[in-house]
Amino acid sequence: MSEGGEPAPIRQIREAKHQGDEEELRQDRTVGRVVLTHWYSRFGQVLAALVSRISAVLGARGALLLTLMVGALIAFALSFIASRIYDAVTESDGVAGLDRPLLEAAMRARSPILDLIVTGYTDIAGPVGMPIIAVAAIIILSLKRKSWTPAILIAAAGLGSLLMTVAGKDIIGRHRPPLADAVPPFEYSPSFPSGHTLNAVVIAGVVAYLLILRQRSAGARTVTIFVGALFAATIGLSRMFLGHHWFTDVLAGWVLGAAWLAIILTAHRLYLTVRQWRHPTTTQENDVPQEA
Repeated sequence: MSEGGEPAPIRQIREAKHQGDEEELRQDRTVGRVVLTHWYSRFGQVLAALVSRISAVLGARGALLLTLMVGALIAFALSFIASRIYDAVTESDGVAGLDRPLLEAAMRARSPILDLIVTGYTDIAGPVGMPIIAVAAIIILSLKRKSWTPAILIAAAGLGSLLMTVAGKDIIGRHRPPLADAVPPFEYSPSFPSGHTLNAVVIAGVVAYLLILRQRSAGARTVTIFVGALFAATIGLSRMFLGHHWFTDVLAGWVLGAAWLAIILTAHRLYLTVRQWRHPTTTQENDVPQEA
């Protein structure tokens, strides 16, 4: 037993959490020379002030969760708007005019070996592979940083992505490319938007973001961003290559995923801003970040 009758394991957990909270303020506020808690637009300043008031009642993480829930509603609305735009575009054969030519080009590029490789790769972002990646990232980053913040952001990213995918598929109900033009195993759910693509953008994006927050080298940050973007881009292309989605399904996955990712990162910036305002002395020594 420790002093005051508190069990030693409980005290150690409390101390580790306190250390993790302090490290968030010291290290996660900047990316290179960009200070994430500085809001230059009037809208950003008003938004930060509003979230600060909410945090006075709910606490910083409570305000983060509420911000993410509001953001999820916005993302859901974006999914609905995208579906309406998609209807308008396809009626006039706009962007959708690329669908058939691009699928035919992909069919010409196929081979048994390449089909097998691409199928294995695209499964990384599937309903089994992506949850494994997300859970592994949650465990590793949360334990390493002694903080629940990575778990909250990654879990919110995955849940929001799932809801947006389900909403888009239910609203549009678009048929996938003909099975004769696809590589097995075949998929039968509605085609719009590409869930694999949307998940890849959001999960890879939020994990890359969490990594670059602790990377002091500009080169390391560049590599991390490039790898995350390359993964999201190639997963989308793999869906079209295999004939599991039309190009416009993939395009919608990229756009909606980027929008939801932007909302998540904004929510985290607001969380950091609120915490800085509540504990200004913790961050003074790191106000002018230096490149490694």
